[in-house]
Amino acid sequence: MVTQKHRGKNSLVKRLTAQVGDKGTAIGILKKRGHVDDKGKLTAKGKKRDSMTAAERAKDRAAKRQGKSPKDFSYNPKTNTAKLKRKHNGN
Repeated sequence: MVTQKHRGKNSLVKRLTAQVGDKGTAIGILKKRGHVDDKGKLTAKGKKRDSMTAAERAKDRAAKRQGKSPKDFSYNPKTNTAKLKRKHNGN
């Protein structure tokens, strides 16, 4: 689900809560991902993700899926997705 809320940095829990509709569910998902510990505190992995913008996260997701660098992708804020940039061959 794409949400227009909490797209900036430092809103990992708020963003996921807005997406799933419940803070408890969001915390459960973040625990499974290793982003929060059993006390609900951000782990190092969670802090890294929390410091990313929506564009950075979308590019990171796409890069992981395709085995490329996040720099290879452009971001679409309307869909909160990233797609591979076209390569210019100099013609």
